[in-house]
Amino acid sequence: MSVDRVCKTIHQYNKEPVKEADMKKLLEIAGDYCKVKNYVYSRFGGISSLSKIYPGYTVQNEMTGSGYRETLGMPSVYFYLAIFDALGDIKSQWTRTKTKLSKLINQNEGFTEEDKHYLRFLLKVSNAFEEVLNQKPIELPGKVQKQYREVAEKVDTEKLHRYLCRQVRKHHVKLHTDRADGFAIAERAYRYGDHGIYISIKEKRKRVFVPLTDNNQYKSQLYIKLYPKEHNIRIKAPVNVIVRDHTDYLNQVGVAAGLYTMLTTDEGHRYGEELGRYQIEYSDWIREQTKVYNRNKTENPGRKKYNARKKRLEEQLHSYINQELNRFFREEKPRTVYIVKLPKPQAGGVNKRINHSMAQWQRGYIRKRILQKCKEQAVELVEVLGKDISNECSNCGAIGKKEKGGFICPKCGYQSEEKMNTARNVKKRGQGDGVLNHRKKY
Repeated sequence: MSVDRVCKTIHQYNKEPVKEADMKKLLEIAGDYCKVKNYVYSRFGGISSLSKIYPGYTVQNEMTGSGYRETLGMPSVYFYLAIFDALGDIKSQWTRTKTKLSKLINQNEGFTEEDKHYLRFLLKVSNAFEEVLNQKPIELPGKVQKQYREVAEKVDTEKLHRYLCRQVRKHHVKLHTDRADGFAIAERAYRYGDHGIYISIKEKRKRVFVPLTDNNQYKSQLYIKLYPKEHNIRIKAPVNVIVRDHTDYLNQVGVAAGLYTMLTTDEGHRYGEELGRYQIEYSDWIREQTKVYNRNKTENPGRKKYNARKKRLEEQLHSYINQELNRFFREEKPRTVYIVKLPKPQAGGVNKRINHSMAQWQRGYIRKRILQKCKEQAVELVEVLGKDISNECSNCGAIGKKEKGGFICPKCGYQSEEKMNTARNVKKRGQGDGVLNHRKKY
C-alpha cells in the first residue's frame, strides 16, 4: 500500500566561512547560470516561441546546437538546469499575462457576452492563442476546431484579434535578471561526505568542499544560495515527508484571518492574539529605519545592523505564527478548514502608518504555512469567495451592520463579534450551494 507524502523544503548551512577562492568559483557558476537564463529569456520569451516552451525539449535542442555552453565553458549539469529554470519563469510569466487579460476582458463594458466568450476561448486553447498572436490562420484538431467555428461565427474575429494582440504587447513583460547569487545543482554534481558537501565547479574533476552544520544527506536536485559578503551559503533541499492521518480530526472549522488577531473560528476561539503587537512593532521599526536611512544614506550607506535586526524580528514573527497555527490544529482537530481568500493590502489613503502596517502584513506567509500544515496533517483546506461575507448575518443571511467591532442584524436581532460572524459565514458558504465550484466556462 502506497503512503501519501508531501514535499517540504529543508535548509542546510555552512559550518565555517567559505574561503574567498572557493566563493569566487561558486560565484563564477552562478554568473554563468544567470547569463544562460537571460539568453533563454531573450531568445524564447516572445510570441514566436510559444510553441517551443511546452514541454521545452525543442528549446533544449536549440540551446545545445547554439554552442553557447562551449562559449561559457559551463558544465552541462548546470547549463541544462539553467535552461529549464528559465523556461519555468517564462511559462509563469505567460500565465500571469493571461490572467491579466482575462481580468481586463471581464471588466470591458464594450464587449458583448459573445465577444468575452470568444476571447476566453482563445486564452484557454493554447494553440489558438499562439496562432492569433503570430497572425496565422487558426487550425485546431478535431472537435476543438468545430467548437471554435461555433463561437467565431457570432463575433467580429478581426477586431477581437487586434484587441488581444494589443493587450499582449502592452502587458506581457520580457524577463531579465541581474541576480547571480545562486544556482540549481543536480545529484551528479555534488557529493556528501566528511561532514560536508563537495560541489562541482568549472574545472574538470575538481570540487569545492563546504563543511555543514548537520550530517543530513539528500539525493535530489538542490539549490545553492550564495552570500559572498558573509562568506556563507544556504542549501535548499526538497524532502518528501509522510502525511500524518489523525483519526480524531473530525471537525469542520470556519476561520476568519485578521491583522491583529491571526485566526478567529466560527465558535469564537482565537489564535494569534499577539500578532498585531508583533506586526506593529515590526512595521513601525521598518518605517522609522527607512526614514533614517533616506536622510543619511549619502553619509552612512551601511545596512549590516539593519538587516540583522530585520531578520531577528521576522524570525520572531514567523515563530509566533507557526506556534499559534500548531495550537490551532492541536485544539480544533479539523477535518476541513474553511477560510476566506485573504485580501490584498489597499494602496493610498491618508494614514501612512496604517498603510505601512498593511503592506508589512504577513498574509502571504500565513497562507503558505496554513496550506503546508494542512497537507502535512491530511486536512482539507477550502477557500471561500469573500464578497460581502462580513456584512451578512450568519443566522438569517440578511445584510446587517457593524458597530464597535460587533455585528448586529436588523432583521433577526442576532449579535456577535465581527470576526466570529465572518468565520461562521465562511463555514456556511464552504458547505453551501456550490459557491466554491463556480467557474467561468472559458
